Amino acid sequence: MKTVLLVDDEEHILKLYQKVFSDDGFQVKLAQSGEQAIQMAKEGDIDLVILDIKMEGISGLETLAELRKSKRNMPIILNSAYSTYKSDFQSWLADAYLVKSANVDELRLKVRELLEVKVPVER
Repeated sequence: MKTVLLVDDEEHILKLYQKVFSDDGFQVKLAQSGEQAIQMAKEGDIDLVILDIKMEGISGLETLAELRKSKRNMPIILNSAYSTYKSDFQSWLADAYLVKSANVDELRLKVRELLEVKVPVER
């Protein structure tokens, strides 16, 4: 079973994504800060990270840079409500950049693609 780490400071987003990815058959871990995400990635066996950008403490872009230092090949998806960060060169370290939406199908497809999971999206 693949493990997805969800990093967001908004609890309702974490709960929504936790349900979606648990229902899709992934083990899900939650972090509410960049610092917590970095620590969890160092300690645990994480297969992919879905990372918000605007958070308290260190930003998602700073978290991304730190994660790349220790987990160079781990897929990381930046998932932000703001498309403006897409042009920031730091965001290019991510494997994908998706704008948050009420429809999570695009995010689900990208997770499957990056983890090479062959599971149909339809429920």
